[in-house]
Amino acid sequence: MMRRSLIASVLLMGFSLLQAAGTALAQERPRIATVNYPLAYFAERLGGGQIEVLFDVPEDRDPAFWRPGLSAITAIQAAELIALNGAGFANWTSKVSLPRSRLVDTSAGFSDDYIATQSLTHSHGADGEHSHTGTASYTWLDFKQAATQADALATAMKRRLPGVENIDANLQALNADLALLDQLAADAAVALQKNTLIATHPRYQYSARAYGLNIDALDWDAGETPSDEQWAELAQRVDDSGAQVLLWESAPTTEAEARAAQMGLTSVVFPPLANRPAEGDFVSGMKEALEALIAVSK
Repeated sequence: MMRRSLIASVLLMGFSLLQAAGTALAQERPRIATVNYPLAYFAERLGGGQIEVLFDVPEDRDPAFWRPGLSAITAIQAAELIALNGAGFANWTSKVSLPRSRLVDTSAGFSDDYIATQSLTHSHGADGEHSHTGTASYTWLDFKQAATQADALATAMKRRLPGVENIDANLQALNADLALLDQLAADAAVALQKNTLIATHPRYQYSARAYGLNIDALDWDAGETPSDEQWAELAQRVDDSGAQVLLWESAPTTEAEARAAQMGLTSVVFPPLANRPAEGDFVSGMKEALEALIAVSK
């Protein structure tokens, strides 16, 4: 009996040591902090299981205006690499001390091509009152720009994380997927020709410029029921433009979709994916939205 107990104890100790070793190895993975989901996705694709990606924005918050707490900032400051989007996205990063040697502004390479917007101050749910800074910040919705951001991130990873392997091969595969999305977006633009699209929020400026889309933007809060005044404004814009497609950031209610249909509008959900989707990933989510846009033109 004593011998069995001894054997069991030895096995248990060995199992505990293996668990501890596995935990230590997981903790030793280099960490990359990102300010939005596209960059988190790019980092995950580039590093595979060799890195840990820090992106902890709650699912119901907009990463562009979310402010991390003290513990989250401490973790970000300790990361081996901090990937910024640039173009005024996540302006909390300019108000917190971050190690400059570990920062990479992934859109710096095309900063001369940022799109200026009209400055607007308003409130969006839990994010509170904030101001659109006068620069369109959803840069990745031009998929060529997204590829440039992925390239910049890969270059920084190779410099800061020399132990991470296969970055170039992973970048090649990621760029192939982004090229596919770019082609789908171009196909959607051809299918829609010069038709006006109405978007529920001004997120799609870079898509409009890159693919020649005519997008008239409202300023509705995602997930909230539009007011009668907002519906009246939409009706007026439909009359003025002859628009037939309404882009939603997130899935509308059945009632909202039906009311839009009464105005002659086909609803298409096109999430900009600043935050992590509940299902799928960046490529599958964008592919689904672009294919839906192509389908409404048939």
